[in-house]
Amino acid sequence: MATEERMRILRLIENGQLTAEEGARLLGVMEPNNRISRPQRAQWVRIRVTDLKSNHHKINVNIPVGLISIGLKLGARFASNKHTTLNFDEMLEAIRGGMTGKIVDMEDLEDGERIEIVVE
Repeated sequence: MATEERMRILRLIENGQLTAEEGARLLGVMEPNNRISRPQRAQWVRIRVTDLKSNHHKINVNIPVGLISIGLKLGARFASNKHTTLNFDEMLEAIRGGMTGKIVDMEDLEDGERIEIVVE
């Protein structure tokens, strides 16, 4: 893209005739090598259960997002025996909706465990 065209778009943004988002979109369309990238979808769900006393991992499982419904159904069977505030249906919906990052971080003081679920 020619420098003049780039400067013209920047001036339009500066004068308030275009928003920064509109300007970025125009620059991306006009210059194919500067395409605006889409956020990547999560690939893995990492489940970690750590012993609070020793700080050692009791469970460290990585599950592909495509298989998470099976993994959560299995986890729900184990968790149903305990008093838990985890809602597996809500977690599954959040993961399918594109949520990433740490979605569960809780301590079970009765069993001396920390449970973490991270979507990456």
